[in-house]
Amino acid sequence: MRKRNIIPELGSIKKVLILQTAFIGDVILATPLIRMVSRLLPDAEIHFVTIPASQNVMETSPHITKLWIFDKRGKNGGVRGLLAFSRLLRNEKFQLAIVPHRSIRSALLVRLTGIVYRIGFDRSAGSFFFNLPVEYDFHRHEIDRNLNLLRPLGYSESGFEPPDMVANEEDKRKIRDWMTENNIGDSENYVAVAPGSVWPTKRWPASYWGKLIDMFQQSGLKTVIIGAGQDRFLLPEIHDEIRIKAPEALGRFTLRQSAELIRRSRLLISNDSAPTHLGVAVRRPVLTIFGSTVPDFGFYPPGPHDRIAQYEGLYCRPCTNHGKFKCPLKHFKCMNDLLPEKIFKIAMEMLDESGQNQPRKS
Repeated sequence: MRKRNIIPELGSIKKVLILQTAFIGDVILATPLIRMVSRLLPDAEIHFVTIPASQNVMETSPHITKLWIFDKRGKNGGVRGLLAFSRLLRNEKFQLAIVPHRSIRSALLVRLTGIVYRIGFDRSAGSFFFNLPVEYDFHRHEIDRNLNLLRPLGYSESGFEPPDMVANEEDKRKIRDWMTENNIGDSENYVAVAPGSVWPTKRWPASYWGKLIDMFQQSGLKTVIIGAGQDRFLLPEIHDEIRIKAPEALGRFTLRQSAELIRRSRLLISNDSAPTHLGVAVRRPVLTIFGSTVPDFGFYPPGPHDRIAQYEGLYCRPCTNHGKFKCPLKHFKCMNDLLPEKIFKIAMEMLDESGQNQPRKS
């Protein structure tokens, strides 16, 4: 017996609004949701609302009809900015809104647009603004949680749906040129490492990153350091542990270009931060290091060749769901006791896995 959709006459829905204005990683993990909406409603326009920092990630998506930038910390901030932006959206006459973000501002924004069908999580701070709330399952990966928002459209699970990111020809050219300048050929084997994070308790110690890079160099593998410009303060401590200076691209590239640099690598090693999701999006094996946070929150790399590293069984983990500026107990054992030798061992095991021993070609 065919299950009935909660939303009747899906064919009448011609315009969909999806809103995710959280961190960059959250936006990347919403891309399978967007892709699935395009499959379920192939004749509908899909409009996506995100923050300025995520524009570069989303502007090349083939599944989005129109990208809206909601500058909630700037010109669209405050009550006046929210109301003005909601009026712009109201003019589009959307029939359906889907909100994976769990903030009250996001829920209020779609309510103000007058959209008939509004889907969001029952654990959202603004869940009372949704007329089709969906259970937020703490025990699932974020991608699967987001896809569950489509149950009112008749969605049923069909296996792993990875995030995606589309580099354009200019992105690829810029990375090729940089690799040539740094004597890294297209056929060169290298490991990408991402030592940064906004939150200090998510950062594996910089000196450990340096020791790890040195281990790779001694084994004959090149290493490329990637990340944001704000991560550059980590470089002196990293370089203190390296015999041969490693090429670094901190703050040199856009998110799409950084993803393209990861795509050409054999492996990405990252803290629990946005680069993890970039690596998954470009289908590279990812090793993610967890400190104050834990994989159970649902933001681990879910690919078939991905791995995690963490201090198992530490009584004080997790101490936060996002990250902290300092270890509350001042010992920071979750990271300090996770030694470079362990990370190197896991990484080499990943590199030795069948089918993962060659770099991805352009």
